[in-house]
Amino acid sequence: MGYDLEKKLVIAISSRALFDLEEENKIFEKNGVDEYYKHQISKEDELIKKGTGFRLVKNLLRINEDFPEDKQVEVIIMSRNNAATSLRITKSIEKYNLDIARSAWSGGNDISKYLKPFKVDLFLSANELDVQNAINEGIASARILPFEENNDEFSTQVKIAFDGDAVLFSEESEVIYKTQGLDAFLENEKKNANNAMKSGPFAQLLRVISNIQAKYHKEQTPIRTALITARNSPAHERVIRTLSQWNVRLDESFFLGGVDKYEVVKAFGADIFFDDQDVHLESTSKSTPSAKVLYPEESILNRI
Repeated sequence: MGYDLEKKLVIAISSRALFDLEEENKIFEKNGVDEYYKHQISKEDELIKKGTGFRLVKNLLRINEDFPEDKQVEVIIMSRNNAATSLRITKSIEKYNLDIARSAWSGGNDISKYLKPFKVDLFLSANELDVQNAINEGIASARILPFEENNDEFSTQVKIAFDGDAVLFSEESEVIYKTQGLDAFLENEKKNANNAMKSGPFAQLLRVISNIQAKYHKEQTPIRTALITARNSPAHERVIRTLSQWNVRLDESFFLGGVDKYEVVKAFGADIFFDDQDVHLESTSKSTPSAKVLYPEESILNRI
C-alpha cells in the first residue's frame, strides 16, 4: 500500500515561495530560461536565503516531532524548475534541515494539475498564474508576497491568521457590501445571523488544522489561529455562529470595523497572514509574511 496523504495537512510550496529567489527570477525574465538554468547550476552549492514561506514551513514541520510514527504535516516542493536546476534547491533544503522528501518539477509547465493527486490542502507560490489555476480548481491557494526574513529564532507554535469574507467564508456578503453598500451588508448579516455562511476557499484548510489541534490539550496546541476581519458588531454575530456550526476552532478573533489590520497581525506574531485585498496586504507584508488570496475566475468580485 502506498504512502497515504489523505489524512495529513499537506502543504505544497514553490521554490520561490520557500526561498528568496527574486534575483534568479529577474535573470529568467530578462535573459530567458537557458541563462537561468546556467546560473542555478553554477550556484548549486550556494545556500539560498530564506523566503516568505520559510518560517511557516519550518514551524509546521516541527509538529511531526510529536508524531514520529504518524506524521501530521507533509510539505511538498512544487516548482516550474526542471530536475537539473532542482539540485540547488534540494541542497538548501538539506542544509536548513527541513524534512521535505517529496517534490514535483514541471519544467516550466503549469503545476496546478498535480495538486489534487498530491492531496494538497494549501498551495503557496509566487507565480500568480499557478495560484489562479489552483484557486479555480477549488484548492486553497495564495500568492506569496516578498518578505525579508531576518529572524533566525523560530517558534514551537505555528501562528496562522486569516481574513474572513472571500477567504474563510464565501464572497456572498462581500459582494453585497461592494455592490449595495454598508447598510445593505449590515441588514443582510443581521437577517441571516443564525444562518451559517457558505465555505470560502480556506474553510477546508481551517478544518484540517482544527483536526490537528484536537489531538492536543488546548494549552499545548502547536498551531494557533486567528481571524482578523474588518467586520464589527453586529456583523460579527454571524461569524461566531458560523464557526460554531462548522465545529471548527479559532483561537483568537479580531473584529476591527475598518481599523488597519497590520498592527494586530504583527502583534499576533503570524507566521503568515491570508487576505484578499491589497489595501491590507501592502502594510502587513512589511512586517509579517503575507499572501494574497485570489478570486476564482467566475467570481463576481472580479467584475466589480
